[in-house]
Amino acid sequence: MITTYEEHARVFKAFCDEKRLRILELLQSGEKCACVLMEQLDMPQSTLSYHMKILCDSGIVDSRPEGKWTYYKISEKGSNEAIVLLKEITTANTSVASVEDSVCCKD
Repeated sequence: MITTYEEHARVFKAFCDEKRLRILELLQSGEKCACVLMEQLDMPQSTLSYHMKILCDSGIVDSRPEGKWTYYKISEKGSNEAIVLLKEITTANTSVASVEDSVCCKD
């Protein structure tokens, strides 16, 4: 389970760029070679590599080398963890003191 703010930010960084969202959309149909992604996105290898590093570091995408190319696919485990994380941080937590409960602003 993801446990630190840095790890949380890494997951959300993966989703905050339109190019990475396009890559994820292409990967929805299954594993793709980097060469296919470069062609479909009209993107140079260095740019694709940059975005794939962010997606892989987030755990949302898995990679595997084969020969001189790398193949990418959406990680079921990583996407499930991202869903759980989003639910956790957007669900009200009644056990945490609210701002109204704070004594600092009540003069």
